[in-house]
Amino acid sequence: MANKVRKIINDPVHGFITIDHPLLFQVISHPWYQRLRRIHQMAFAHLVYPGAVHSRLHHSLGAYHLMGQALTELKSKGFEISPEEELSAKIAILLHDVGHGPFSHALENVLIRNVHHEAISILIMKVLNEELGGQLTMAIDIFTNNYHKPFLHQLVSGQLDVDRMDYLSRDSFFTGVSEGVIGYDRIIKMLTVDDGELMVEEKGIYSTEKFLVSRRLMYWQVYLHKTVVCAEKMLVRIIERARELLERGETVSSSSITLDFFLQFSGQLKIEEHLEKYCQLDDYDVLSAIKNWIYHPDKILSELCRRLVERDLLKVKLQADPFEPTWVEKERARICKQMSISEEESRYFIFGGEASNTTYDPLEEKINILFKDGTVKDISKVDNALIQQSLARTVKKHYICYMRG
Repeated sequence: MANKVRKIINDPVHGFITIDHPLLFQVISHPWYQRLRRIHQMAFAHLVYPGAVHSRLHHSLGAYHLMGQALTELKSKGFEISPEEELSAKIAILLHDVGHGPFSHALENVLIRNVHHEAISILIMKVLNEELGGQLTMAIDIFTNNYHKPFLHQLVSGQLDVDRMDYLSRDSFFTGVSEGVIGYDRIIKMLTVDDGELMVEEKGIYSTEKFLVSRRLMYWQVYLHKTVVCAEKMLVRIIERARELLERGETVSSSSITLDFFLQFSGQLKIEEHLEKYCQLDDYDVLSAIKNWIYHPDKILSELCRRLVERDLLKVKLQADPFEPTWVEKERARICKQMSISEEESRYFIFGGEASNTTYDPLEEKINILFKDGTVKDISKVDNALIQQSLARTVKKHYICYMRG
């Protein structure tokens, strides 16, 4: 290969990650990819787990590394994967999260309404594809599941994809929550393909079940931890209040020209027309704005921002049953009096919702087990399966965040 590129990156989770193709290097070097350094992988989880300050770029490179391992394993078992397919699958996983905005899921559909980060990832891939002379066409086909080998898409996005394998391993490493530790290396060794679909060999059943249970534990212990949920919802309320003030004609400057541009849109925005601007947005824009707004004359905006910066969060309760309406109204009345605000304004200091998680969703991309005799079974249908109907049900919990008395 002309202009042979070989870079190694030292990763605390996987060790050395190799970048060994000029096109990979071009993608990673692009400013829109480098923006992922400035977006936290886990939004406000570091308020509970101080070590959880890793970025989306960390995770993207880790998932790329695991994709390389998975493809090498499948090739060693005789499955045909061309060099172009291998390169394209690696690019698809490198760019799978490139569309995430500031604070990732916390602000999804808030800063830009009704646009999912995956849709933005595809838009970004298409722009990069034009810049790179069409070299990402196959990667886009794999990412959007329009390629004739579905297992390549399933490695990028499915219930047992390398994206999940990396974030569970990485997030458990940086939070110190050992329940998230999965034997991803064993799972990768057990991957196989049958009729174009990604499957797990019979010997990998227990490692796969452990993976699903670890994911469930990580959701309730880390991702949906009540304090993390509260901080993220407070951030949403801050953006909503800033927008409300702007709509009233009040001055709310964020110190970021880019963030100011997106805040002024309360309706639907055509993201494809403003992709360049979007790719300048990151966590730093939002955090700078919050620090500035502590001194804003509006006491609601100011108080919410101060609390988030100083980690003086609202009190939060999480439980299986809905909260008693009479108790909620009593607390609301107390907050209105305490803050000298209207009942309408109290929604910024007392609000609730539902947190939910499904361990294994049989309606989503299935995890199929390939037995030695050639039969294929969904993991929830395997004899003595741990992942049966009880774990396939969505678990919902009600939360309420409110100002302490």
